[in-house]
Amino acid sequence: MFFLFDPENVHDLVTEFGMFLGKFHITRKIVRALFYFEHPMLEQKIAGINFKNPIGLAAGFDKDANLTQIIPEIGFGFEEIGSVTGEPCAGNSGQRLWRLKKSKSLMVYYGLKNQGAEKISGKLKKMKFARVLGVSIAKTNNQETVEESAGIKDYAKAYETFRKENIGDYFTINISCPNTFGGEPFTDPEKLDRLLANIKDIESKYPNPTPIFLKLPAELPLETVGKILDISTKYKITGLVCTNLAKNRSNPNIKEKAPDVGGMSGKIVRDLSDNLIKYIYTKTKDQFVIVGCGGIFSAKDAYRKIKNGASLLQLITGMIFEGPQLISEIKIGLVELLKKDGYRNISEAVGTGV
Repeated sequence: MFFLFDPENVHDLVTEFGMFLGKFHITRKIVRALFYFEHPMLEQKIAGINFKNPIGLAAGFDKDANLTQIIPEIGFGFEEIGSVTGEPCAGNSGQRLWRLKKSKSLMVYYGLKNQGAEKISGKLKKMKFARVLGVSIAKTNNQETVEESAGIKDYAKAYETFRKENIGDYFTINISCPNTFGGEPFTDPEKLDRLLANIKDIESKYPNPTPIFLKLPAELPLETVGKILDISTKYKITGLVCTNLAKNRSNPNIKEKAPDVGGMSGKIVRDLSDNLIKYIYTKTKDQFVIVGCGGIFSAKDAYRKIKNGASLLQLITGMIFEGPQLISEIKIGLVELLKKDGYRNISEAVGTGV
Protein backbone atom coordinates (compact mmCIF):
# COMPACT_ATOMS: atom_id res chain seq x y z
CA MET A 1 0.00 0.00 0.00
CA PHE A 2 2.83 2.41 0.88
CA PHE A 3 4.41 1.81 -2.53
CA LEU A 4 1.37 3.36 -4.23
CA PHE A 5 2.45 6.79 -2.95
CA ASP A 6 5.43 9.12 -3.35
CA PRO A 7 8.34 7.62 -1.38
CA GLU A 8 9.47 10.85 0.30
CA ASN A 9 5.92 11.63 1.42
CA VAL A 10 5.63 8.11 2.84
CA HIS A 11 8.93 8.50 4.64
CA ASP A 12 7.77 11.77 6.21
CA LEU A 13 4.45 10.22 7.30
CA VAL A 14 6.17 7.18 8.80
CA THR A 15 8.53 9.51 10.68
CA GLU A 16 5.59 11.47 12.12
CA PHE A 17 3.88 8.23 13.16
CA GLY A 18 7.11 6.94 14.69
CA MET A 19 7.49 10.14 16.70
CA PHE A 20 3.97 9.66 18.03
CA LEU A 21 4.62 6.03 18.97
CA GLY A 22 7.85 6.95 20.72
CA LYS A 23 6.26 9.69 22.81
CA PHE A 24 4.15 7.49 25.11
CA HIS A 25 4.98 4.53 27.31
CA ILE A 26 1.89 2.58 26.23
CA THR A 27 2.57 2.95 22.50
CA ARG A 28 6.21 1.98 22.99
CA LYS A 29 5.06 -1.08 24.91
CA ILE A 30 2.66 -2.09 22.13
CA VAL A 31 5.37 -1.79 19.49
CA ARG A 32 7.75 -3.79 21.68
CA ALA A 33 5.16 -6.57 22.08
CA LEU A 34 4.73 -6.77 18.31
CA PHE A 35 8.33 -6.67 17.15
CA TYR A 36 10.86 -7.23 19.94
CA PHE A 37 13.21 -10.23 20.10
CA GLU A 38 16.61 -10.53 21.79
CA HIS A 39 19.01 -13.40 22.47
CA PRO A 40 22.25 -13.47 24.49
CA MET A 41 24.12 -15.06 21.55
CA LEU A 42 23.81 -11.72 19.75
CA GLU A 43 25.22 -9.50 22.51
CA GLN A 44 28.72 -8.04 22.10
CA LYS A 45 30.99 -5.50 23.72
CA ILE A 46 32.71 -3.57 20.94
CA ALA A 47 35.03 -0.59 21.42
CA GLY A 48 33.91 -0.44 25.04
CA ILE A 49 30.22 -0.21 24.06
CA ASN A 50 27.60 -2.85 24.89
CA PHE A 51 25.48 -3.80 21.86
CA LYS A 52 22.40 -5.90 22.66
CA ASN A 53 22.43 -7.12 19.06
CA PRO A 54 24.40 -6.27 15.91
CA ILE A 55 21.54 -4.87 13.80
CA GLY A 56 21.57 -1.07 13.51
CA LEU A 57 19.55 1.53 11.67
CA ALA A 58 21.87 3.17 9.15
CA ALA A 59 22.28 6.93 8.84
CA GLY A 60 19.95 8.47 6.27
CA PHE A 61 16.63 7.32 7.68
CA ASP A 62 16.36 9.29 10.93
CA LYS A 63 18.03 12.42 9.57
CA ASP A 64 16.90 14.77 12.35
CA ALA A 65 16.95 12.28 15.25
CA ASN A 66 13.16 12.16 15.61
CA LEU A 67 12.89 8.41 16.15
CA THR A 68 15.38 7.67 18.92
CA GLN A 69 12.63 6.65 21.38
CA ILE A 70 10.85 4.14 19.12
CA ILE A 71 13.78 2.55 17.23
CA PRO A 72 14.84 0.37 20.22
CA GLU A 73 11.32 -1.05 20.55
CA ILE A 74 11.39 -2.32 16.97
CA GLY A 75 14.45 -4.33 17.94
CA PHE A 76 17.45 -2.42 16.61
CA GLY A 77 20.61 -2.81 18.67
CA PHE A 78 21.77 0.69 17.76
CA GLU A 79 20.88 3.68 15.63
CA GLU A 80 22.97 6.13 13.64
CA ILE A 81 21.29 9.51 13.22
CA GLY A 82 21.96 12.02 10.45
CA SER A 83 24.10 12.62 8.61
CA VAL A 84 24.23 15.86 10.60
CA THR A 85 26.03 18.86 9.12
CA GLY A 86 27.53 21.99 10.62
CA GLU A 87 24.74 24.18 9.26
CA PRO A 88 21.07 23.43 8.51
CA CYS A 89 20.73 21.93 5.06
CA ALA A 90 17.59 21.83 2.89
CA GLY A 91 19.09 19.18 0.63
CA ASN A 92 18.79 18.96 -3.12
CA SER A 93 15.78 20.34 -4.96
CA GLY A 94 13.22 18.39 -6.96
CA GLN A 95 12.48 14.69 -6.58
CA ARG A 96 14.92 13.08 -4.17
CA LEU A 97 13.79 9.51 -3.65
CA TRP A 98 12.77 6.72 -6.01
CA ARG A 99 11.97 3.03 -5.55
CA LEU A 100 13.67 0.59 -7.90
CA LYS A 101 11.27 -2.27 -7.18
CA LYS A 102 12.75 -4.92 -9.46
CA SER A 103 16.23 -4.21 -8.11
CA LYS A 104 15.09 -4.12 -4.45
CA SER A 105 16.78 -0.75 -4.15
CA LEU A 106 16.20 2.92 -3.45
CA MET A 107 17.64 5.75 -5.52
CA VAL A 108 18.56 8.49 -3.04
CA TYR A 109 19.22 12.15 -3.92
CA TYR A 110 18.45 13.91 -0.64
CA GLY A 111 21.77 15.73 -0.47
CA LEU A 112 22.22 15.58 3.32
CA LYS A 113 18.91 17.18 4.25
CA ASN A 114 18.94 17.85 8.02
CA GLN A 115 18.21 20.55 10.61
CA GLY A 116 21.88 21.15 11.43
CA ALA A 117 24.08 20.22 14.37
CA GLU A 118 22.94 22.91 16.81
CA LYS A 119 19.21 22.22 16.52
CA ILE A 120 19.53 18.44 16.55
CA SER A 121 21.95 18.37 19.50
CA GLY A 122 19.72 20.81 21.37
CA LYS A 123 16.81 18.42 20.93
CA LEU A 124 18.80 15.43 22.19
CA LYS A 125 20.83 16.81 25.09
CA LYS A 126 18.17 16.19 27.75
CA MET A 127 17.06 12.81 26.41
CA LYS A 128 17.96 9.29 27.49
CA PHE A 129 18.49 6.48 25.01
CA ALA A 130 17.65 2.81 25.46
CA ARG A 131 20.12 1.73 22.80
CA VAL A 132 23.52 2.76 21.45
CA LEU A 133 23.34 6.09 19.62
CA GLY A 134 25.75 6.89 16.82
CA VAL A 135 26.04 10.30 15.17
CA SER A 136 26.94 10.50 11.50
CA ILE A 137 28.51 13.84 10.57
CA ALA A 138 29.17 15.35 7.15
CA LYS A 139 29.87 18.74 5.63
CA THR A 140 26.96 21.01 4.75
CA ASN A 141 25.81 20.56 1.16
CA ASN A 142 26.37 24.05 -0.23
CA GLN A 143 28.83 26.03 -2.32
CA GLU A 144 30.44 27.56 0.78
CA THR A 145 31.92 24.22 1.92
CA VAL A 146 33.46 23.17 -1.39
CA GLU A 147 36.85 24.69 -0.55
CA GLU A 148 38.82 22.23 1.60
CA SER A 149 39.42 24.35 4.70
CA ALA A 150 35.77 25.41 4.78
CA GLY A 151 34.67 21.79 4.48
CA ILE A 152 36.93 20.73 7.35
CA LYS A 153 35.64 23.60 9.46
CA ASP A 154 32.06 22.46 8.81
CA TYR A 155 32.80 18.86 9.81
CA ALA A 156 34.55 20.16 12.92
CA LYS A 157 31.57 22.30 13.91
CA ALA A 158 29.18 19.36 13.65
CA TYR A 159 31.51 17.08 15.60
CA GLU A 160 32.27 19.53 18.40
CA THR A 161 28.64 20.60 18.77
CA PHE A 162 27.74 17.05 19.81
CA ARG A 163 30.98 16.33 21.61
CA LYS A 164 30.72 19.26 24.01
CA GLU A 165 27.18 18.17 24.97
CA ASN A 166 28.36 14.57 25.45
CA ILE A 167 25.81 13.28 22.94
CA GLY A 168 26.65 10.13 21.01
CA ASP A 169 28.20 6.79 21.93
CA TYR A 170 30.24 6.91 18.73
CA PHE A 171 30.68 9.14 15.67
CA THR A 172 30.84 8.28 11.99
CA ILE A 173 32.58 10.67 9.64
CA ASN A 174 30.68 10.40 6.37
CA ILE A 175 33.17 11.08 3.58
CA SER A 176 31.09 9.31 0.96
CA CYS A 177 27.78 11.08 0.27
CA PRO A 178 27.49 11.05 -3.55
CA ASN A 179 24.88 13.82 -3.82
CA THR A 180 26.61 17.01 -2.72
CA PHE A 181 28.45 20.12 -3.95
CA GLY A 182 32.06 19.26 -4.63
CA GLY A 183 31.55 15.48 -4.70
CA GLU A 184 33.54 13.39 -2.21
CA PRO A 185 36.75 15.39 -1.65
CA PHE A 186 37.77 13.66 1.58
CA THR A 187 38.10 10.28 -0.07
CA ASP A 188 41.38 11.77 -1.30
CA PRO A 189 43.93 10.40 1.21
CA GLU A 190 45.83 13.67 1.66
CA LYS A 191 42.67 15.67 2.30
CA LEU A 192 41.36 12.96 4.62
CA ASP A 193 44.61 13.17 6.58
CA ARG A 194 44.03 16.87 7.21
CA LEU A 195 40.38 16.32 8.12
CA LEU A 196 41.18 13.59 10.65
CA ALA A 197 44.00 15.66 12.15
CA ASN A 198 41.43 18.38 12.86
CA ILE A 199 38.88 15.95 14.31
CA LYS A 200 41.52 14.37 16.55
CA ASP A 201 42.57 17.80 17.81
CA ILE A 202 39.00 18.43 18.91
CA GLU A 203 38.72 14.98 20.48
CA SER A 204 41.85 15.61 22.57
CA LYS A 205 40.07 18.44 24.39
CA TYR A 206 37.57 16.05 26.00
CA PRO A 207 38.41 13.58 28.77
CA ASN A 208 36.64 10.46 27.52
CA PRO A 209 37.56 9.36 23.98
CA THR A 210 34.60 8.42 21.78
CA PRO A 211 34.99 5.83 19.02
CA ILE A 212 35.23 7.32 15.54
CA PHE A 213 34.26 5.46 12.37
CA LEU A 214 34.66 6.34 8.69
CA LYS A 215 31.86 5.66 6.20
CA LEU A 216 33.39 4.58 2.90
CA PRO A 217 32.09 4.83 -0.67
CA ALA A 218 31.03 1.64 -2.41
CA GLU A 219 33.21 2.00 -5.49
CA LEU A 220 36.62 3.29 -4.42
CA PRO A 221 39.68 1.74 -6.12
CA LEU A 222 41.32 -0.72 -3.73
CA GLU A 223 44.59 1.21 -3.95
CA THR A 224 42.80 4.24 -2.49
CA VAL A 225 41.12 2.08 0.14
CA GLY A 226 44.56 0.85 1.18
CA LYS A 227 45.80 4.41 1.65
CA ILE A 228 42.68 5.27 3.67
CA LEU A 229 43.37 2.27 5.90
CA ASP A 230 46.91 3.56 6.50
CA ILE A 231 45.59 6.99 7.46
CA SER A 232 42.94 5.40 9.68
CA THR A 233 45.70 3.52 11.46
CA LYS A 234 47.67 6.73 11.92
CA TYR A 235 44.75 8.47 13.63
CA LYS A 236 43.55 5.39 15.54
CA ILE A 237 40.17 5.29 13.85
CA THR A 238 37.99 2.66 15.55
CA GLY A 239 36.15 1.29 12.57
CA LEU A 240 34.81 1.50 9.04
CA VAL A 241 31.27 1.48 7.69
CA CYS A 242 31.10 -0.49 4.43
CA THR A 243 29.45 1.07 2.48
CA ASN A 244 27.56 4.10 1.31
CA LEU A 245 25.44 4.24 -1.87
CA ALA A 246 26.49 2.91 -5.27
CA LYS A 247 26.73 5.26 -8.28
CA ASN A 248 27.79 3.11 -11.23
CA ARG A 249 24.79 2.67 -13.56
CA SER A 250 26.41 -0.37 -15.20
CA ASN A 251 26.08 -2.38 -11.96
CA PRO A 252 24.73 -5.83 -12.96
CA ASN A 253 22.29 -5.83 -10.02
CA ILE A 254 20.28 -2.95 -11.59
CA LYS A 255 17.15 -4.55 -13.06
CA GLU A 256 15.44 -1.42 -14.46
CA LYS A 257 16.32 2.04 -15.77
CA ALA A 258 17.66 4.19 -12.96
CA PRO A 259 17.36 8.00 -12.72
CA ASP A 260 20.44 9.95 -13.76
CA VAL A 261 20.98 11.50 -10.33
CA GLY A 262 21.45 9.95 -6.91
CA GLY A 263 23.03 6.91 -5.32
CA MET A 264 21.60 3.40 -5.10
CA SER A 265 21.01 1.35 -1.96
CA GLY A 266 19.79 -2.16 -1.24
CA LYS A 267 20.63 -5.20 -3.35
CA ILE A 268 22.40 -3.06 -5.94
CA VAL A 269 25.14 -2.28 -3.41
CA ARG A 270 25.15 -5.70 -1.69
CA ASP A 271 28.08 -7.28 -3.53
CA LEU A 272 30.15 -4.09 -3.39
CA SER A 273 29.66 -3.98 0.38
CA ASP A 274 30.44 -7.68 0.85
CA ASN A 275 33.60 -7.47 -1.24
CA LEU A 276 34.91 -4.40 0.57
CA ILE A 277 34.25 -5.96 3.97
CA LYS A 278 36.17 -9.06 2.93
CA TYR A 279 39.04 -7.01 1.48
CA ILE A 280 39.45 -4.87 4.61
CA TYR A 281 39.17 -7.81 7.01
CA THR A 282 41.69 -9.83 5.00
CA LYS A 283 44.09 -6.89 5.00
CA THR A 284 43.68 -5.79 8.63
CA LYS A 285 42.03 -8.70 10.53
CA ASP A 286 40.64 -7.30 13.79
CA GLN A 287 42.45 -3.95 13.66
CA PHE A 288 39.21 -2.16 12.77
CA VAL A 289 35.60 -2.72 13.74
CA ILE A 290 33.80 -3.26 10.44
CA VAL A 291 30.13 -2.27 10.09
CA GLY A 292 28.48 -4.01 7.15
CA CYS A 293 25.87 -1.90 5.37
CA GLY A 294 24.18 -2.59 2.04
CA GLY A 295 21.71 -5.17 0.76
CA ILE A 296 20.64 -6.87 4.01
CA PHE A 297 17.21 -8.41 3.41
CA SER A 298 17.53 -11.63 5.42
CA ALA A 299 19.49 -13.45 8.11
CA LYS A 300 21.48 -15.10 5.33
CA ASP A 301 22.54 -11.68 4.00
CA ALA A 302 23.48 -10.56 7.50
CA TYR A 303 25.43 -13.74 8.28
CA ARG A 304 27.42 -13.46 5.06
CA LYS A 305 28.62 -10.01 6.10
CA ILE A 306 29.48 -11.27 9.57
CA LYS A 307 31.49 -14.16 8.15
CA ASN A 308 33.22 -11.77 5.74
CA GLY A 309 34.48 -9.74 8.71
CA ALA A 310 31.73 -7.39 9.91
CA SER A 311 31.07 -7.23 13.66
CA LEU A 312 28.06 -4.92 13.31
CA LEU A 313 25.44 -4.40 10.60
CA GLN A 314 23.25 -1.55 9.40
CA LEU A 315 20.24 -1.44 7.12
CA ILE A 316 17.43 0.76 5.82
CA THR A 317 16.24 -0.52 2.45
CA GLY A 318 15.51 -4.07 3.58
CA MET A 319 13.17 -2.71 6.25
CA ILE A 320 11.41 -0.48 3.71
CA PHE A 321 10.79 -3.37 1.30
CA GLU A 322 10.07 -6.09 3.89
CA GLY A 323 8.62 -4.18 6.87
CA PRO A 324 9.83 -3.51 10.43
CA GLN A 325 9.38 -7.16 11.45
CA LEU A 326 12.51 -7.86 9.37
CA ILE A 327 14.78 -6.76 12.23
CA SER A 328 13.72 -9.52 14.58
CA GLU A 329 13.38 -12.03 11.72
CA ILE A 330 17.06 -11.45 10.99
CA LYS A 331 17.98 -11.87 14.65
CA ILE A 332 15.99 -15.10 14.98
CA GLY A 333 17.63 -16.39 11.81
CA LEU A 334 21.12 -15.41 13.01
CA VAL A 335 20.66 -17.37 16.24
CA GLU A 336 19.63 -20.43 14.22
CA LEU A 337 22.64 -20.08 11.90
CA LEU A 338 25.05 -19.63 14.82
CA LYS A 339 23.70 -22.72 16.56
CA LYS A 340 23.92 -24.71 13.34
CA ASP A 341 27.62 -23.77 12.99
CA GLY A 342 28.38 -24.48 16.64
CA TYR A 343 29.07 -20.91 17.79
CA ARG A 344 28.13 -19.67 21.25
CA ASN A 345 28.25 -15.97 20.36
CA ILE A 346 28.11 -14.00 17.14
CA SER A 347 31.58 -12.60 17.77
CA GLU A 348 32.98 -16.11 17.18
CA ALA A 349 31.66 -16.10 13.60
CA VAL A 350 33.25 -12.79 12.56
CA GLY A 351 35.64 -13.31 9.66
CA THR A 352 35.30 -17.10 9.58
CA GLY A 353 34.30 -17.05 5.91
CA VAL A 354 37.49 -15.29 4.81
